Amino acid sequence: MTEYERIGKGYSRQRRADPRIAEAIRAAVGDAQNVLNVGAGTGNYEPPDCIVIGLEPSALMIRQRNTGAGPAVCGVAERLPFADASFDVAMATLTLHHWADIAAGVKEMRRVSRRQVIFLFDIRHSHSFWLHEYYPEIASLPHEMRAPDADQVVALLGGGRVEVVPVPMDCIDGFGCAYWGRPEAYLQPEVQASMSCFAMLGDDSRAAGDRRLKLSLETGDWDDRHGYLRQLQSYDCGYRLVAN
Repeated sequence: MTEYERIGKGYSRQRRADPRIAEAIRAAVGDAQNVLNVGAGTGNYEPPDCIVIGLEPSALMIRQRNTGAGPAVCGVAERLPFADASFDVAMATLTLHHWADIAAGVKEMRRVSRRQVIFLFDIRHSHSFWLHEYYPEIASLPHEMRAPDADQVVALLGGGRVEVVPVPMDCIDGFGCAYWGRPEAYLQPEVQASMSCFAMLGDDSRAAGDRRLKLSLETGDWDDRHGYLRQLQSYDCGYRLVAN
């Protein structure tokens, strides 16, 4: 059973492609005609003007694929069921940290495509995000501990460029740092349920974190330390786009 077989129910309601992030990913895909989306999930960020095939290990996620999304194959990144050089681009968005063997998965992406585009959170930045003050156990979750940084991904690709992708204040894709300036959202059960970092926390750890964050908001402590974030339009939370 994959992680998303357990936590993916209702995922598509909270996790929608943000158009500003989609624009950056589409620009990196460039003039590709056919694209493989590895760890495709519900199909977010797949370029609508390309021929796209999704590769996804979770049948539950495949059943929730967006209307208009391309066909999806059930499989894992480490063993892509495609011939060499089958695609112009292999893309992966916010998925590497869930792979059992990241190096093997990236090697497979390179085998089946001439270029690669990877959107990820850089672990060097994400662990300094204020959410960890209230839910410190997130940093020790297995998928967080194996998450690579952008330089490691560049090395696995044999080269590439790294682009900073700021997260908009009103981001509509509910990934881990999406609510950086809207802290109250992290107390909503539906928001937590769409994030693997919350869904994989133990109930006691999650409840304790909820109490800490709620108290901090009620007393004004959060705003004393982080309130300046509410005034920003976008913020660098450590999300990076690596492409070659």
